[in-house]
Order: sequence, then C-alpha cells, then structure tokens
Amino acid sequence: MDTNDSFIIGGEPLSSRLFIGTGKYGADSLIPAVAEASGAQVITVALRRVEKGGQGIMSHIPKHLRLLPNTSGARTAEEAVRLAHLARAAGCGNWIKIEVIADTRHLLPDGYGTLKATEQLVRDGFVVLPYINPDLYVARGLADAGAAAVMPLGAPIGTNRGLRTREMIGILIEEIDLPVIVDAGIGRPSQACEAMEMGAAACLVNTAIASSPDPVGMAAAFRAAVEAGRAAWRAGLGARRSGEAVASSPLTGFLGR
Repeated sequence: MDTNDSFIIGGEPLSSRLFIGTGKYGADSLIPAVAEASGAQVITVALRRVEKGGQGIMSHIPKHLRLLPNTSGARTAEEAVRLAHLARAAGCGNWIKIEVIADTRHLLPDGYGTLKATEQLVRDGFVVLPYINPDLYVARGLADAGAAAVMPLGAPIGTNRGLRTREMIGILIEEIDLPVIVDAGIGRPSQACEAMEMGAAACLVNTAIASSPDPVGMAAAFRAAVEAGRAAWRAGLGARRSGEAVASSPLTGFLGR
C-alpha cells in the first residue's frame, strides 16, 4: 500500500486501511497467516476472549499488530467503560472499540450509550473508536466528544450482506471530520472496494474472511480490494452520465470517409 497515503488514529500513522478481527475462525492458529496476507496493522479482539498471561487467543496475535480490544457484550455505557479499563489493565493498550448493544436480536448499537461511554473514556485517556449506526447526529456528538474515528455498520453484524447503509455512510463521509471506518456486514471484497471508492478511511472485516473456506486467500483478496478502492478514490472516479450513450472515440472519419 502507498506509504504516502497514511492516515492517523490517535497520533499513530497507519499505511494499511484494512482492519481485521479474531472471531469465528475454525482455528485461532489461522490468525497469523491471515494477518500477514491481509497486510493489516490493526486487529480487534473481544476482551472476554483475553486470558491472563497472554494465553488463548492472545498467543495467536502477531506482536507487531496494534490491538483494538472491543467491548463486545456490553449492554450499557457503564459496562463498556468498565470493560475498557479492564482491557487497559490487562496490557491491551489504550485503544478501544466501543460497542454498546442491548438489542440481542438485531445487535444494533445503542447510540446514546455509545456516546455516553465515549465521553467518559476520552476523559480517561483512551483512543476511542465507536461502533455506530450511520446516524449523522450521533456521529457529530462523537466527534465533539473526542472520538478518534467513527465505525458505522454496513449491514447487521455477521450478515455478509454488504453496504445496505451506503447512502447514510456517504453522508457521514461528507459531513464528519473524522476517519469513517466501515465496520460490520461487508461480505465481499468488491463491497470493501466500493466503500473505499466512496471515500471511507478504512474497512474492518472479520466474518467475511473467517467464514471463507480459504481465510488466508480471502484476506489477500480484501487487501487488494481495499487498496484498489483507495487508489480509485485518490485518482477521482469518472463522471456518470444519464440518457444517451457517448462514444469513447469519434464516429466520423471512419476509414477515410
């Protein structure tokens, strides 16, 4: 990936715009190879999977990756704040992905609880990346609270249904002066490419990679897609036309006529 196109989270420059996860793999031992193929620099892990002494899932996460522990399982702002502090005390650093989800059917994030937790954790010195519905007003509140990025869902968690919230994500990209990292629901590399073409700063992909018959190959495919989408956004997409077609080459003067 172009190292001159880094983006910065919490004062840390990143060259890779693909974040990966650690859930749903057939074997955790696949994670190092997936991480290498993806080129990712950031990996998210649920705190409830972190064991004392660095055993379990943590023993499979390459040391060079930036940990992004998440508060999966938190139903309230207070629970999310407590989990964030436990993650930092466990040696996971001060980055935290806030998830506040009381809805057990659709697993949709609670915007009010997310904002409340973010306000507290920013005051406590965390680099906060909140997972949200693509709601402009919630995103503005998070920006005002000091969030380092916003992470809107493309579709419900784990569904692989793609960019069902495309129009709303586009509004966030236009209106919010923070990196927009598309999280949840992306199921195909082409969908990650589309998000990047729109101007998203990055994509977080877990289920689509972990549930593939070839997670390592799929990680490489997502890496290529994210890089291609970012390159297309930087180059500038061609203008779209409606109505009559326009020939790429002149229609006059064929064979000297």
